[in-house]
Amino acid sequence: MSGNRADGERGEAAGAFLEIACDESGSDGENLTGGNTDVFAHAGVSLPEATAAAIVREIRDRIRSPAEEYKANHLLREKHRVVLEWLLAPDGPVHGQARVHLMEKAYFVVDRAVSLLLDDPAGAVTLFRVGRRTVGEDGWRAFLAAANHLLRVRHDGDPVEGFYRTVDTLRRAHPGTDAAEILERLAATRPRAEAYRAGFLDAPPLIPVLNPLLPAIVRTAVLWSGDGRPVRLVHDRQNMLTPDRIAWIEDMARRAGARLAGVRLVVARDDTRVQVADFLAGIARKIASDELNGRGDPALTALLRPYVDPASVWGDVRSRALLAAPVAGRW
Repeated sequence: MSGNRADGERGEAAGAFLEIACDESGSDGENLTGGNTDVFAHAGVSLPEATAAAIVREIRDRIRSPAEEYKANHLLREKHRVVLEWLLAPDGPVHGQARVHLMEKAYFVVDRAVSLLLDDPAGAVTLFRVGRRTVGEDGWRAFLAAANHLLRVRHDGDPVEGFYRTVDTLRRAHPGTDAAEILERLAATRPRAEAYRAGFLDAPPLIPVLNPLLPAIVRTAVLWSGDGRPVRLVHDRQNMLTPDRIAWIEDMARRAGARLAGVRLVVARDDTRVQVADFLAGIARKIASDELNGRGDPALTALLRPYVDPASVWGDVRSRALLAAPVAGRW
């Protein structure tokens, strides 16, 4: 895109603001429990274009792959580990100038379901932490799939019936547990779920509850303007980023205290800053997923840690402690 308003740019004209180039990794749309990845990552980098171009050239010179477009998987190959470590190192080219917001998809589903039906974020944390060990792996997977089906916009079968049938089965099988207490409360929310689904009959919602990209962009704006600086986001073009949704992002970011000067959409191959953000997002997603699943590489996790947003959406306690430093009220 050229960057004019017809191409998706909104907000102030270029001026005294910090540009943050952004990209994501692990997007499966609203299919968060049955997709190809269990982690979503959204990265932002603050780099001059010349610096980003030099980083991309250096990566190409070190890896020497014939591929026309380099992606994170080139850096994640064991034979290129030294290049990966160079990129993330404390004395590397992006240290202090890049951040990544992580989302553990299973937790995101539980958080959204419990928040929508019960208005109880604390209940989501409790259910996520005790759910799997209480109802077992199969029961927990069934709950996650039913919750995902209930919340996603696409209509397939009877998601309300499927969700409450699953909730009823689990609460009856595990009475007297902390998980059952929350499941009992969920069992009484069917009218709210039916109203939620009925709202789709007129038109799909502008902001899908389960799409992680939009809140991640909002968080990126808040994170980078934390010291009061105005920022403009330069983002890889996505079908999800329509003008109406960009307007929503800008409004929500400003409500959260960000000084957001606008969002500009570009083609990633035409902006080396976005390419560097793409590298970081893909690398972070893979390292975080490995850590989540108990196969983490301690050295790589340690290298990633300074880049991770402490306000990332993450429920697993063990991996959370390894991936980012704690911040009051979140991690």
